[in-house]
Amino acid sequence: MLNELETLSQNIGRLIQINQRHHEARLALEEQLAQLRAQCDATRAELEQVREERNALQAERDALSAKIDDAQVRLNAILEKLPRARASNERENQLDLLEPSPSNDDDSNAARHGENA
Repeated sequence: MLNELETLSQNIGRLIQINQRHHEARLALEEQLAQLRAQCDATRAELEQVREERNALQAERDALSAKIDDAQVRLNAILEKLPRARASNERENQLDLLEPSPSNDDDSNAARHGENA
């Protein structure tokens, strides 16, 4: 009977140690869980902030795109109002600057020949 009581006492002691280790492990896991929840909440808050920034940037992009479209429409309206003949004369004038016209060369050559004669 004394042996049985001693064995029972040893078993109870082991159970108390096991229970204490499980209790400490549970407390550590609860602390880790609390840290992970705090980290998750911080990440959610950061995600919300990033979404707000993204939405603001998208709105700014859309506003700039609309301004570009308006400017393009105004530019096209201005270009349509410009006279067409003037543009073709400018092209001819620009071509004159690049190559002397043959009629001018003939006149100047004839004048030179007349001076030499």
